[in-house]
Amino acid sequence: MTHTYNISGMTCNGCKSSVEKSISALENVENISVDLENKSAEIKMKSHLSVDELQNALSEKFTISEKKESKKEIPAVDFKEDEKSELQQLFPLFLIFGFITTASILININPWNTSEFMLTFMGLFYVVFSFFKLLDLKGFAGSFAMYDPLAKKIPNYGLVYPFIELALGVFFLMRFQILAAIIITFIILGITTIGVTKSLMSKQTIKCACLGSVLNLPMTKATFIENTIMILMAVFMLIEFL
Repeated sequence: MTHTYNISGMTCNGCKSSVEKSISALENVENISVDLENKSAEIKMKSHLSVDELQNALSEKFTISEKKESKKEIPAVDFKEDEKSELQQLFPLFLIFGFITTASILININPWNTSEFMLTFMGLFYVVFSFFKLLDLKGFAGSFAMYDPLAKKIPNYGLVYPFIELALGVFFLMRFQILAAIIITFIILGITTIGVTKSLMSKQTIKCACLGSVLNLPMTKATFIENTIMILMAVFMLIEFL
């Protein structure tokens, strides 16, 4: 069953992420979709939860009330339409990857050097992705904590993470402390990939924080592939160093 609620008190993407995280933690909640602009949320439940139960899960800053009209179950749609919608949502991610790849190739094409290409790619990847995260640092931290195991346990880790990415990007681009940067890449992306994998396996509908909270990207296999590509590049570079 899916119900629509009004939620007052939300002023930013950080508030939106906080509401999503708090309500998602309730046992009978299968999925939640928060609309910041309309101050509302659609909550799909296994069994009905009272407004009081939902309110108790939220911070005192937010007030939740049920709309008179409950949302009807969405009818099944054609798989191809779903797939097209998902690809459209992920277009910004594919576009950024395309630009980073093209720039890395052009920088290292003459003479061609695979190792240099990978270092440039990893450097640009971190710098560009950290930029989008820093546009709304609190909003990113809230979304990131929805699936990253370390960010769930240490909330401030989400606030520091974009700066770690930025530092790694600079290290790779300047060819400074490459081995240390590769090891850190293994650690932080390895942890995140574990969280992404668990989210995909549990079929949770949550937002991907890879490009921060400014762009609304769904958590999909593309997120897993993105992290895997970086980890494989780090493996290749580690072998080069050994």
